[in-house]
Amino acid sequence: MIITKFETWWVTRDKCLFDEKRQGGAKMGWDVFAIKLTADDGTEGIATCMAARSGGVTESYLHDSIAPILLGRDPHDRETLFYELWNVDRHEAFFPVFLPGPVDVALWDMCAKAAGLPLYKYIGAYRTKLPVYASGNFHATVQEYVDEALYYKNKGILGYKAHPGGPVEFDMKVHEAVREAVGPGYTLMSDPVGEYTLDDAVRVARQLERLGYEWFEEPFRDFELYKYTELCKTVDIPIAATETTRGCHWGVAQSVAQHAADIVRADVSWKDGVTGTLKIAHMADSFGLNCEIHTTTMNYMDLANVHVSCSIRNCKYFEYFVPEDNYRLPMKGDLPIRDGYIYVPDKPGVGAELDWDLINANCHSYRCQSL
Repeated sequence: MIITKFETWWVTRDKCLFDEKRQGGAKMGWDVFAIKLTADDGTEGIATCMAARSGGVTESYLHDSIAPILLGRDPHDRETLFYELWNVDRHEAFFPVFLPGPVDVALWDMCAKAAGLPLYKYIGAYRTKLPVYASGNFHATVQEYVDEALYYKNKGILGYKAHPGGPVEFDMKVHEAVREAVGPGYTLMSDPVGEYTLDDAVRVARQLERLGYEWFEEPFRDFELYKYTELCKTVDIPIAATETTRGCHWGVAQSVAQHAADIVRADVSWKDGVTGTLKIAHMADSFGLNCEIHTTTMNYMDLANVHVSCSIRNCKYFEYFVPEDNYRLPMKGDLPIRDGYIYVPDKPGVGAELDWDLINANCHSYRCQSL
């Protein structure tokens, strides 16, 4: 197979993940791109890509820097293409963290379809389902966190992760109230996406230990390795980090080497696709660490996450970003969640369809390059 066509659709999503404080006064569009690669035998590879803040930036990177590398290439040469894109990144492309992972997903989707296998079988299967936890957004009041946790618990979802928005005193009230509401034994996590001091992080971690939370995630920016190392050796609750660490497996390796994470994070959007995420998960496994796969904020790509998670052993949960209606577009249908578990699709490739009528109806821009 040779890739002969590279197409993108910039799709308006009309959603915003962040409140005004996190938007920083700037435009915060949360659009998405549909990407389609077509081979000379007609096989297609599909992915979706973030277009946060500026779809124009995403579109330009895809067509100016990435499409010329892929056209005319064999999609099975994914490892070669992975390193070529890394070299381009270093030589002044400086890709956003969510590129070029989606293009790698499209390559894997294409090759798994050509093989007639679901993606997780094409990679190498370990299991067929994962327990799900609901991962909520930032809220203004404690009660909103409580209501959200109870809503998804009552729907049969097996856990809940709060994103308390600060300051620390507010976050601690959220932790207490949510635990009291859902009762003992229900899986809880906290991810403040924080700017805590080290002392504040220790204080919150001690509280979460007392309340029986599963892990404490991103109390600092991921590059603050000294603070993470000190926190990891001071407290007992597992510390999850590396969600936004740059440099794919090379970057995550620095956190592992400095004992700056007990759980590492990766996903097929922010960590260079299936290829990059597998590199991180396998490295973590060799050190006895879990790699908890992070939401991509797009249902289609989260299904690619499920395939990766079902091809490795060291991932315990699926992160279900809620409310799902915000992240479904442009995929058809809902995520395959039943009885608190998500099940890996058994169709060839990623095993999901995009809603092309909806894409065309909400298309801001379409571009195509071909041989």
